[in-house]
Amino acid sequence: MYQFAANLTTLFTEVPFLERFKKAKDSGFTHVEFQFPYAFSPEQIKQKLHEYELKTVLFNLPPGNWEQGDRGIAILPSRREEFEESVEQAIRYARELKCNKLHCMAGILPEGTKKEVALSAYKDNLRFAAEQLHKHGLTLVIEPINTFDMPGYLLSNLGQAVEMIHELKMPNLKLQFDFYHIQRMQGELLNSFKQHKGSIAHIQIADNPGRHEPGTGEIHYENVFTFLEKEGYEGFVGLEYNPSGNSEKSLAWLEKLKKDRM
Repeated sequence: MYQFAANLTTLFTEVPFLERFKKAKDSGFTHVEFQFPYAFSPEQIKQKLHEYELKTVLFNLPPGNWEQGDRGIAILPSRREEFEESVEQAIRYARELKCNKLHCMAGILPEGTKKEVALSAYKDNLRFAAEQLHKHGLTLVIEPINTFDMPGYLLSNLGQAVEMIHELKMPNLKLQFDFYHIQRMQGELLNSFKQHKGSIAHIQIADNPGRHEPGTGEIHYENVFTFLEKEGYEGFVGLEYNPSGNSEKSLAWLEKLKKDRM
């Protein structure tokens, strides 16, 4: 049976990051995920996890300079050394926080850079990252991200992501399946999940349009959750959505889901 994890980058943003751990605990969560923890020391985050009896299930490798437009640097041949250093940093955080999955963002294809060159660099970097993570028993995940929200993002196709996983044949390289991004890119959510189930190590959700909580858009999440149960998915479902209002109130769908399944 799957479990839900609160994404502390998108949820409880009414308070500063380090205060969101208490919010997650008070809302009934036992597991959390977040995008980038690097503005804080691993010791600071570890203390909050311990204080509120939470476990971390996922976070991202450093993405480069987010403020200047970086959305990952794995596809950039000129930044190979920086990428390798980012892998070391992420592993250090993962070990301290006892988190066993890390997401590697691909990056936005720079103007004038050939796609084949970027793809070659991406594969080399994924191979390197997966090898380094494997030494510590960690899983590396990649996620197709829709180009409506992130124009120019190289890994924007589910088939391309799965093909890359199969080509590289790294045992700890898996797929992060975000229902929101898949819906925006192609639809066919349940069939796509079933087809690629063997490669999927983590799920994230949000509704479309708006990337808000389930029940605010077109995705029938009650069907999705029933489907995941029937498929025997036993991983985590990360709530990486932007609440349409107050974060706590946006969790009403989850409380209803729990009551309906009691």
